[in-house]
Amino acid sequence: MKVLYFDCAMGAAGDMLMGALYELCPDREGFLRDLNGALAGLAEVSAEPDSKRGIRGTHMRVLIGGREEGAEPPEEPVHHHHHHHVTAAELAEKIDALSLPERVKANAKAVYGLVAQAESRVHGQPVENIHFHELGSLDALADILGVCLLMERIGPEKVFCSPIRVGSGTVKCAHGILPVPAPATELLLRGLPIYAGEIQGEMCTPTGAALLRHFADGFGPLPLLRVEAAGCGTGTKDFETANLLRALLGQTEEQMEDEVLELSCNLDDMTAEALAFASEELFKAGALDVWTEAIGMKKGRPGLKLSCLCRPEQREALLKALFLHTSTLGVRENRCRRAVLERSAYTKETALGPVRFKQAQGWGVCREKPEYEDLARLAREKGLSLRQAEEQARKEQ
Repeated sequence: MKVLYFDCAMGAAGDMLMGALYELCPDREGFLRDLNGALAGLAEVSAEPDSKRGIRGTHMRVLIGGREEGAEPPEEPVHHHHHHHVTAAELAEKIDALSLPERVKANAKAVYGLVAQAESRVHGQPVENIHFHELGSLDALADILGVCLLMERIGPEKVFCSPIRVGSGTVKCAHGILPVPAPATELLLRGLPIYAGEIQGEMCTPTGAALLRHFADGFGPLPLLRVEAAGCGTGTKDFETANLLRALLGQTEEQMEDEVLELSCNLDDMTAEALAFASEELFKAGALDVWTEAIGMKKGRPGLKLSCLCRPEQREALLKALFLHTSTLGVRENRCRRAVLERSAYTKETALGPVRFKQAQGWGVCREKPEYEDLARLAREKGLSLRQAEEQARKEQ
């Protein structure tokens, strides 16, 4: 499986993402030609070799009216900045009018949709009343379209991302001085793994946050990956640490790894019946697995540790089920990566009748086993032991 991994140890911005992906693009000249042709003079995008702390990368320069973002003449007042103030609907119309593949335009509109929803919540206004400032400007539009077009050209099957450094301190924007991460950025990253780091300033921009939120299938450490190519997109600022974003492109097997949460609590005052009921309800709420372990608790009391695995998006439902169906006052949470085999199922006609078989493959192994419920039913019907039923089910007809 073709996998793309973003290393965001120095945060993320639209130009950094575009620069890293540009270095992975099989036809760089064609990309710039097509992007600039679609922008039709609204902005001009170019790629320039750059270096941060001795590490080579690419800086994507976006010129609007011959000037790069943030490079206005000193005499130009700040409030005459070239940012456009447009609504989400107007941006969608602008994108629809561009000469780009439909999927590229759909992705770009989806990214702006995420930002519009975040801005709507921050300002307490309906989405249709939101007017974009930084993100509505032409330089941000070029960054978003560039990243969406490059993702289409590279064509990864899965996209993963590291925990994102967001920085700390404050940032100056159209609404004044705001804490880092800015409110809209925080909303766009909510539920994703982020950290501040030691650098003061904005490390992750709203554009970068929205693009990662839209394209990434998962967040965490670098998965097992046979790296085939790497790209580096550089930022505009210089720090003691190289200010760049890396993109790694490689091959991995389908569903080799995923991310799960382990939720657990200690119990010493529930009956076996109540615990069995709680376990059933956890499965109904979406748990991947539920189990108990014997433990010793305070005052010498024997107890049980009740644990369950779930996907990150099921966290809230499982927490509610644990508090509702157990007597616990607190639940521990651990985020885990697990190696998994790809699973599938099929029905096989056997001498005993139809039997469902479960298959698992990957990591160099392939195995299968008959479904227990089918074997148990047939064993009872035919007067066989469970082992005899399995032996006959496995025989080729």
